[in-house]
Amino acid sequence: MDSKSYLVQMNGNGVHGKIPVNAKSLNGTGVNGKGVHGHAIHHVSVNGTLYPAKVKSRRQRWEVKPSEMANNTLNPIRAIVDGMKLTPNPDKPMIALSIGDPTVFGNLPTDGSVLQAMKDAIDSQKYNGYAPSVGYLKSRQAVANFCSCPEAPLEAEDVILTSGCSQAIDLAISVLCNPGDNILVPCPGFSLYKTLAVSMGIKVKLYNLLPEKSWEVDLQHMESLIDERTSCIIVTNPSNPCGSVFTKEHLQKILKVASRHCVPILADEIYSDMVFPGCSCPSMASLSSDVPILSCGGLAKRWLVPGWRMGWILIHDRNNVFGSEIRQGLVKLSQRILGACSIVQGALESILNNTPQSFYNKTISFLKSNSEICFNELSTIPGLNPIMPSGAMYLMVGIDLEHFPDFKNDVDFTERLVTEQSVFCLPASAFEYPNFFRIVVTVPEEMMLEACSRIREFCQRHYRPCSRDSNDLDQ
Repeated sequence: MDSKSYLVQMNGNGVHGKIPVNAKSLNGTGVNGKGVHGHAIHHVSVNGTLYPAKVKSRRQRWEVKPSEMANNTLNPIRAIVDGMKLTPNPDKPMIALSIGDPTVFGNLPTDGSVLQAMKDAIDSQKYNGYAPSVGYLKSRQAVANFCSCPEAPLEAEDVILTSGCSQAIDLAISVLCNPGDNILVPCPGFSLYKTLAVSMGIKVKLYNLLPEKSWEVDLQHMESLIDERTSCIIVTNPSNPCGSVFTKEHLQKILKVASRHCVPILADEIYSDMVFPGCSCPSMASLSSDVPILSCGGLAKRWLVPGWRMGWILIHDRNNVFGSEIRQGLVKLSQRILGACSIVQGALESILNNTPQSFYNKTISFLKSNSEICFNELSTIPGLNPIMPSGAMYLMVGIDLEHFPDFKNDVDFTERLVTEQSVFCLPASAFEYPNFFRIVVTVPEEMMLEACSRIREFCQRHYRPCSRDSNDLDQ
């Protein structure tokens, strides 16, 4: 056994090496009588090796603070909802039209083939270990095959599997943006984009959607926001919170804006194919000839399993703009956590290939019917302006606040709706779009009818004609 003694030199970055010393040097040369060497580091000997002993802390008291990233992380929905006084009417059961989770009421179960695929994956005992950070090759190939089209072909290497679409969006923003950059985000739009970006020191610029044009993008406004630090444009289609679906022609106009300014697109397409009959929803990548696109999707909404946390990024690298660096960046970022659930990955090929079309059709039929019920009922209520959706799971309703002087804003309106009628709709201030509220249309039909009836009663109680309206009636 090596009987030499070693002095371990350390600084703030850890161990920098071991210097042999003899007994004489320990007694006087370089080590003082108190066992301190050099920079006032105490040492103890373990099996002939010296290690730093307890060092006096520079801190005199406990002071543990959250990081800047933690302090900068804010979910606008939680910030608003947590501040609301939500005390339902005890005489009426609560109807929550606020949660974008299609499983809440149990009326929209996933298909039996989807459940069987998961059971088979579990029973196989093949998917209990760690998967590669980007996902199993076979599973990535299954997604590539499912999402591929002649205009936008995909291979397994173009797919990154993630823990839900939320992580896909996180990775996409992270790989494209640096602190100080800015991204363009739809308004109204999904709040997560801002939550993620601001926490990373990325500025968010909101481009307007136009309610009078079924929530199309204000292209002139979008283009005016682009500068040399714009690192991507986020396009959500179909839309949360609007339920809108862009036409092929409108998507092409968005692509022309991106092309003129050489800005890549992050396409949030989690509601892809959840469109009502008569509408089409081509992927942005299938329409792009030169704009590189990171498309984010997953199982959550179309297969009605948001809790399974299976998402993906599809890399559509037009003209090799992204090259190897963006791909490698996504791989590196995926290694921060070993993302997508391995069991769901094991079931993925079967889920994508064996889910019957009738399941999708049934879901779409229900969402369209409920949307029509909600739209038709609310359209006849003075002071409300619902906008009929074309897909996804949502419907936006405008509030003519001049007719409701009892309320300051949409937050106040929806808060009182809970208090008086036990109906909870999400105020659109959570999407940075005041004086609207969002309704989730996944509730059972009888519940939707009851909710609309209560909203009608609420509005009738608080509606007041404007003075101008009164003068018109007198004439």
